[in-house]
Amino acid sequence: MPVLVEAGWGGLVQYPWSITWTDITPRVDMVQGITITRGASDELSETQPGTCSMTLDNLDGWLTPGNPASGYAPFVRRNAPIRVSQAVIPTRVGAAPWPLAQLGDDFDDGRIDPVLWPSSYGGAAEVGGRARVPCTPGQYAAYQTARQWTLTGSQLTVKLVTLPGANGSSEALASTMINSVVAGTRIGWSYNAATGQLRAVSEVGYFDGSATALTYSGIDHLWLRIRQTGGFVIWETSGDGWAWTVRRTLTTPAWVATDLVQVEMVTSRTGGTGDYAEWDLAGAMVYPRFWGVVNEWPVSWSGLTSSVSITATDLFKWLNKQPSLRSMLGMEVLTRETLSGDYTYLGAYFPLSEAAGSAAAGDVAGRFALGALAVTQVGSGGSLEFGTDGVPETAETGVTMTPASASAGRYLVADMGPGFAADSVWLPQYQVWFKTSTPSRVLLGLHDPGLDHQTILALNGSGVLVVESTETGPPVSVATTATGNLADGQWHHLVYDQAFKRIYVDGAAVGGTLTAWSATDYSTLYVGGYRGGRLFDGQIAHVSIHLGTGPFGPLYAATYDAITGFAGESADWRVERLARYAGLSSVTIHGTTHDAMASQGPGGSSVVARLREVESTESGKLYAERDYYGLAYQSRDLRFNPDAAGEAFTIQYADLETGSVELADDDQKMCNEVEASRPGGATQTVRASESVLAFGVYPDSMNLIKTTDLSVLDAAMWRVMRYANPLPELREVPIKAMSMPNYLDILDADISSYFTVYDLPAQALATELRVTVEGYTETLKEQEHDIQFRTSESSRDSVWVLGDPVYGVLGMTTRLAY
Repeated sequence: MPVLVEAGWGGLVQYPWSITWTDITPRVDMVQGITITRGASDELSETQPGTCSMTLDNLDGWLTPGNPASGYAPFVRRNAPIRVSQAVIPTRVGAAPWPLAQLGDDFDDGRIDPVLWPSSYGGAAEVGGRARVPCTPGQYAAYQTARQWTLTGSQLTVKLVTLPGANGSSEALASTMINSVVAGTRIGWSYNAATGQLRAVSEVGYFDGSATALTYSGIDHLWLRIRQTGGFVIWETSGDGWAWTVRRTLTTPAWVATDLVQVEMVTSRTGGTGDYAEWDLAGAMVYPRFWGVVNEWPVSWSGLTSSVSITATDLFKWLNKQPSLRSMLGMEVLTRETLSGDYTYLGAYFPLSEAAGSAAAGDVAGRFALGALAVTQVGSGGSLEFGTDGVPETAETGVTMTPASASAGRYLVADMGPGFAADSVWLPQYQVWFKTSTPSRVLLGLHDPGLDHQTILALNGSGVLVVESTETGPPVSVATTATGNLADGQWHHLVYDQAFKRIYVDGAAVGGTLTAWSATDYSTLYVGGYRGGRLFDGQIAHVSIHLGTGPFGPLYAATYDAITGFAGESADWRVERLARYAGLSSVTIHGTTHDAMASQGPGGSSVVARLREVESTESGKLYAERDYYGLAYQSRDLRFNPDAAGEAFTIQYADLETGSVELADDDQKMCNEVEASRPGGATQTVRASESVLAFGVYPDSMNLIKTTDLSVLDAAMWRVMRYANPLPELREVPIKAMSMPNYLDILDADISSYFTVYDLPAQALATELRVTVEGYTETLKEQEHDIQFRTSESSRDSVWVLGDPVYGVLGMTTRLAY
């Protein structure tokens, strides 16, 4: 079975959808093989960063970093994306006619298979592990099967790896077709180099007036599939052979049910210069095994032979490199725009969290070269102090302004620079946090160099927010909002959507659309006053300005919940939020039990540390996907009450690599006393007295980010009930997977999958044991695939189900779910 190793030369791992992949499989030393490690050592351990190692041929020097003569230059560099898949080629079963899903060929034996492709013509040949078909002016050429296949309930899959060029021709085609018995009646995929289009066609008389035409993408259309199911023919494309996108659906033509079909991979061109197209991995079922980045490219020599032995690491390498998080409030300001689904970006962000004694505050958005907000004196007296109390649940400081009067004291002024000024036409969305007991003061204001355009956010004499603006020079017009008194000595979050003239306070819309003017060429920002007057008296923090088309007020208003550190949100939402902070676009949540989380508001720790807090609090599992640059999180209920219907596979003991099978029974996991606590809550102890009497104390402690003491107690009891006296278990299950008839099922097994080993030796405590996958190490070689599963006892995750014949037995399966 072929292995597929692809490098994403020049690709950015944080933008996986933009990566063009290059097949480097022929370079892999398959004698040494590819080794992949994934998951955790056991269920009580954290999953570790997945790794992949292999040796690549470098005789041509193309894998030497910095080699300008390399065909991959200059992208042979650290953190280059890499992915590894196992392609399983189907075999024919029984006599013809065969379903098309059994048409499988990896094109690796150097000859055209005379059984699969007996009717090939026009110079088609197998070259370099691919089906190469010449694309010659005025001629047709093809790999072609005999008419001994059926499409009904089946499918045809192929990878189109090399496209013909237009080369001066008005038409240059590379098509994958399923032909009926009537000439010109066929369905398939057709690529035309002259137009750059890939068409999904159902032709009669070689014509389809309703074809679906796609602009060809070497990223999204690398794999092609046609399948028939449920009365429809479906055309699909894929970038990896695993995840498919439907491009066209059509009611099944009548001939599909009656005709023996013929497959051809055919080329033609009307003129120009000839070349060729290439196909590969016909019928392959692709199973991703690893997705990550290469750590280094060390070049070594043995005589004149050169090789590169690489190690790659999965998504967690990227995550572990990320800087420490700001507070959740700060991270919301920095990342919330990614939820907009429209054009918006952070133009300026002044957290105002500088240390005491600072004379200015800096922008951390980093999009424009903004000047610092400098402390500016007006008149005499007054003070402005950095490093004072900030917004709750942030552990970040703010600015306290104490003027001598409304016209004497200190405030902050910044030159916003030409970049921001030019983009301010995109209509700003302002955010500011403030606390004051003094009305008739300004929160912030902006204007252009000539004062023609101005916007000021202020409190009137009643503490009500007013928006002052003009786009024709002084005087400004004043729009009074319906906020009520905001000079009440409490922290408030204000959002002003200048695009739609709406106000949001503390997460909620206030009033309707205001009569106010728009923004242009804003070059000066004032915080805590405006042009020397109405100096603010109180605290201000987290001033930010997003630019965009809007409306985005509701989006940014939701930042208000950061004042509680988003306490009370469910664990799945918390995981998705933290992943967004790390710039991850793909997070998959498995399971349905997600408890409320306490605050994780203050910054200072890494995103991985924060995610691990959620994982350990919930007894969940966090790991990197093996098929994409994405994160997966499993809730604990995913493992509850495993049954035969959900097993990944079963395997007989005799089929294991029995030289290394061991039934473990030790105190490695034992725990019969837990002291558990939560931030701001009680410290509670749970003890299994019978276990303590029999074995002595095996203590542990848990500090969980729960919202109630009862939920902490439940978590502690869950731990003690499961490990007060753990049963013997198989912790390692080695399998020579490729030799197994259920190889595909074994490939599907991943973290938290479970399977049964049956017909155990007579000395075992039972004839069969069910185990849960915690991780594995696999080695892929030529026609060999060995997997060493690291496992735990599955019944440990069983919970009480009233009336269930298996999980409702008194005294045996009466563990309450948590």
